[in-house]
Amino acid sequence: MKNNLKDYLDAVNVFSALKEEPAWMLELRQAALDKVDALPFPVIERVKYERWPLLNIDETELNGENVVEGTIPSFDEMSDHPILVQQDGATVFEQLPQHLIDQGVIFTDLFTAMQEHSDLVKEYYMTKAVPVDEDKMTAAHAAFMNGGMFLYVPKNVVIEEPIEAVFHHNGNAATHFFKHVLIVADEHSEFSYLERFITKGAEAEKVSGNVVVEVIAKPGSKVKYSAIDQLGVNLSTYMNRRGYIMRDASVDWALGVMNEGNIVADFDSDLVGEGSHSEVKAVAISAGRQIQAIDTRVTNKAPHSIGHILQHGVIRERGTLTFNGIGHILKGAKGADAQQESRVLMLSDKARGDANPILLIDENEVTAGHAASVGRVDPEEMYYLMSRGLRKEDAERLVIRGFLGSVLTAIPVKEVQKELIDVIEGKLNA
Repeated sequence: MKNNLKDYLDAVNVFSALKEEPAWMLELRQAALDKVDALPFPVIERVKYERWPLLNIDETELNGENVVEGTIPSFDEMSDHPILVQQDGATVFEQLPQHLIDQGVIFTDLFTAMQEHSDLVKEYYMTKAVPVDEDKMTAAHAAFMNGGMFLYVPKNVVIEEPIEAVFHHNGNAATHFFKHVLIVADEHSEFSYLERFITKGAEAEKVSGNVVVEVIAKPGSKVKYSAIDQLGVNLSTYMNRRGYIMRDASVDWALGVMNEGNIVADFDSDLVGEGSHSEVKAVAISAGRQIQAIDTRVTNKAPHSIGHILQHGVIRERGTLTFNGIGHILKGAKGADAQQESRVLMLSDKARGDANPILLIDENEVTAGHAASVGRVDPEEMYYLMSRGLRKEDAERLVIRGFLGSVLTAIPVKEVQKELIDVIEGKLNA
């Protein structure tokens, strides 16, 4: 790794040329690279993460496309709904039904989208939701992004089947994992989007991860966004998911944070249009010596906007989990509503948990509230269940599943609900 990220300019130029990116994208990368060393890290309250290996870039691997045999599901096992599967920088499967193509839906890898729909991608890529120069991590992402997806749903298009994207990380490779997801819901469109980040492989190397998701919800659109994150133990990751939500639009988030490695995450919703709405539901499990820090923020920028946060987490062994819930009502956002609840359940004497509510109110005539708690499994609940004949382990598992159930019920596809339950069971039984 080089001392200064600016020294990677030649490698970035070569990568951009190999991907046949438009000139505007190369210029964006170069501008980000020029700023990244001077920019500060994003502030995550109560967590010191700046020394994590989040900026390990191997220039010899900038064009790595390492597919590990056996990590990709068999194509004949996939259903016929829209789906895209990537392995590191390579798209290995892409499917969009003809009736959606006929309606103007675009669902493809980000590099193809930049070539075939350059003006559309340029309009929204890191221009509205996540600015390139917001901080060191967003600039590094813009400079070294090496894979991702673009989804555009046109005006008035309602998609009944779920749209699914799966991003596999090769644990056997030293390549940085910098993925960008750009979703644009045009006016009065409606759809459900399902996302998975999954590490497969031995993970011999410590690798940097940087994931940015931008959801642009234009007036009157409705997006249901579900995600299950299962990144590996040797991947230290910065994750930024952000919605830019316009007049009378809504983005509902259901997020299962089930990673094995250290994670700092920003889950943000900017309510920029009058009557905009966002429900953020997140569950997380930390175990081993893992550190996970999650900032979940809703910013009410417009009148009568509604933003609700619900975060529940479980900590095992020596794990650490921090929830920062931030509700900010700006001046001019009369009639806004900002509510949040953060709760952490500790299953070990050596676990460390924190639920940190923050309310910033700059306007009158608004509604706001918060609740936060950190504690152990309720002994009365355990006694009741065990008195009905359940073993202690089974009773504890039932209590935990109920504690995390708020996000499970928010996922719109039953198969994905079951998958998240299986992932939770696996984390708890590890």
